[in-house]
Amino acid sequence: MHQAGGFKVISYHPVFPHEVAWLEFTIHMLTRCVVSTVLIRQPDLSPLLPISTDGSFSRERSAPCCRQEGFRGQVLAAKKNIHLVSDSTGETLHALAQAGLALFSGAEVDLHMSVFVRSEQDLAEVTELIRLHPGLIFFTLIDKQHRNDLLRVASELGLVAIPVLDPLISALSSFLESTPAQRAGMQHQLNDAYFSRISALDFAIAHDDGALGERLRVADVILTGVSRTSKTPTCIYLAYRGIKAANMPLVPKQLPPKAFHEAMQAGVPAIGLTASPNRLAQIRQQRLDALGDQSHDYADLDQIRDEVAEARLFFQRHDIPVIDVTRRSIEETAAEIQAILRIRESSRE
Repeated sequence: MHQAGGFKVISYHPVFPHEVAWLEFTIHMLTRCVVSTVLIRQPDLSPLLPISTDGSFSRERSAPCCRQEGFRGQVLAAKKNIHLVSDSTGETLHALAQAGLALFSGAEVDLHMSVFVRSEQDLAEVTELIRLHPGLIFFTLIDKQHRNDLLRVASELGLVAIPVLDPLISALSSFLESTPAQRAGMQHQLNDAYFSRISALDFAIAHDDGALGERLRVADVILTGVSRTSKTPTCIYLAYRGIKAANMPLVPKQLPPKAFHEAMQAGVPAIGLTASPNRLAQIRQQRLDALGDQSHDYADLDQIRDEVAEARLFFQRHDIPVIDVTRRSIEETAAEIQAILRIRESSRE
């Protein structure tokens, strides 16, 4: 740590043994970036940036694919910068950064995403952005020269640059006794797994709200529940995981379609989604407000209580496992569904 123009600048050069707990280390470095009282001078040079102040792309001048995200917590603090640099889509980096930042509710951080960084010009534009907005750097770059150039720039600026996948790849290489392929974005290949996800996505859309119910028997799972229990987004998320999930809504005073019972008899598992009546009333009212429609009792709390009670009885009659989504994210609900499916599959073996 040294003085620069009246401000303290963090200078840290970590060593990465194979035994390091990588997520813990990442959180540790986020702690240094977010919680520390150390300030880094950040001149207002936004007109020179390849991104606009609202986080959108600039048409006049754009880096490989750079965008900026604001991550604001409950308590305002000195804004910090975190750079995510990838030679592919950047999804891995983004997920890791968000997982770590979720632990810092009082943080105010700008995430600068630079994706598809695959040429010297791309890297030059990224390093210019880093010089203008110094901060913590996470990167996934295959090209050795690009890696070395980025690490050199970080060292010159006294910044921390972390190759987040290195310990994982090194451990896998040792365990599998194999050398990894040196090609960017290999997790996004157009292989069987990719086309399986696309097929599952098409299936989820085709079977939204019970559409084409006669084909429910080819689903991997059927999600059922009253309106606004996150069935559709959960089906879409499961599709990304390669699971064909169909959405079968429970409509007041209407019996489920015959195809639903036929699918269950054929062995297709069904899982019920429910939520607290108060939460459903709030979500439904927001929906009505957005549509400008106050003409019916869709958000009436008493009616919703009856719907939820009837749904519970329906689940019990058909021995359908139930997930309460009131306080669950889509990801958590999908993870619970996958766990139920795994247990069911293992019990059949």
